[in-house]
Amino acid sequence: MWKYVLKRVLLMIPTLLGVAVLIFFLMRVVPGDIVELRFAGESAFAQKENLDKERARLGLDQPMWRQFVTWMWGIARFDFGTSMWTGAPIIEEIKLRAALSFQLAVMATIIAVVLAIPLGVVAALKQDTWVDYFVRVFSIAGLATPSFWLGIVFILMLLIVFKWLPPMVYTPFWVDPWQNMLQLIWPALAVGYRYSAVATRMTRSAMLEVLREDYIRTARAKGLWQKLILSRHALKNAMLPVLTVVALEFAFLMGGLVVTEQVFNLNGLGMLFVESVARRDYTLTQALVMLVALVFILVNFTVDLMYAWLDPRIRFR
Repeated sequence: MWKYVLKRVLLMIPTLLGVAVLIFFLMRVVPGDIVELRFAGESAFAQKENLDKERARLGLDQPMWRQFVTWMWGIARFDFGTSMWTGAPIIEEIKLRAALSFQLAVMATIIAVVLAIPLGVVAALKQDTWVDYFVRVFSIAGLATPSFWLGIVFILMLLIVFKWLPPMVYTPFWVDPWQNMLQLIWPALAVGYRYSAVATRMTRSAMLEVLREDYIRTARAKGLWQKLILSRHALKNAMLPVLTVVALEFAFLMGGLVVTEQVFNLNGLGMLFVESVARRDYTLTQALVMLVALVFILVNFTVDLMYAWLDPRIRFR
């Protein structure tokens, strides 16, 4: 087991290095110049001397390989530098927004799992009945409904029916838990519903496949209780593909909710991504991509460990 864990940890290093190389050189290929954008607000034309001085201050006058080595040395020391646009430390730019996105992703995941697993199991057990049809309609509607549109519906419903609008200014959980939950529960419900639709369909498909296996028929022939068959044999084996879907969706939520964040006035990592790319803020964009890549790698690593826990064949191998 420890060899398996060590192997997975060592595989993270070349993956992160590959991401770093790609994002660094791709950002330099994207059209646009952050220096020209900064001076565009002052006048339509800026003197070449001022542009050269600003490029030298930001280190953009150095050879590309030297810029890359400097950036990688900073990452090795957990120093992502400062934002080229605001001049603030990147850690400070990301810290509060990462906390917001992480809390929203966790809340949406909890809502999705609470909805998806019971509904998927019931739909598989009641295949081709009205219960199964209801769950399938529920999940298909979730797949077809964008989370940002559902968020707009929530806001209009609260405003028209209850004459109440959710807080539009973010309050950290450690400052005021009640205000924090009043604001984030609605985007979490909107995102979690769509999230649950994917997981519900996967749970139903996996359960149907497992329930047709020979060992399930044998357990039933021995007279085991249905609840025992589901909990000890069927559900545990059906969770492998469901776990993959849930984990990947969680990693996506950390930086992919741009429109939903705009609807609920949330300044999370998704909005920060858009702003950094629009401003050609190389250092901030690179740090955000590395952060999201690290989240995906850690989530996949955790899923691999859970695979080994759920399936003894992986541990023994």
